[in-house]
Amino acid sequence: MKDDRYLVALVTAGSSDEARIIADMLLRQRKAACVNIVPAVSSLFWWRGKIESANESLLIIKTTASSLNEVIALVRQVHSYEVPEIIALPVVGGSLDYLEWLDKEVD
Repeated sequence: MKDDRYLVALVTAGSSDEARIIADMLLRQRKAACVNIVPAVSSLFWWRGKIESANESLLIIKTTASSLNEVIALVRQVHSYEVPEIIALPVVGGSLDYLEWLDKEVD
């Protein structure tokens, strides 16, 4: 089953407090049905010509394709990073019950 209506968005945050703020905002505004927070990820990345590292929290956001632009805009509003990681991956299958629930919870 392939369904382009559903996405998982990944966002890293500088702290677990920031991750919780972002998750709460997305849920209260009905732009996500569920947000998992992985509290400790070690990230290595290129930034301004050199390799940097950071301890971050990872948000795993379950949403719909039609809400993605709003998710991006909301995250940018409150995120502390100059260039926050916001990437979306298509859901290519899953439990129909779960996907129906996701539809009902996201505006």
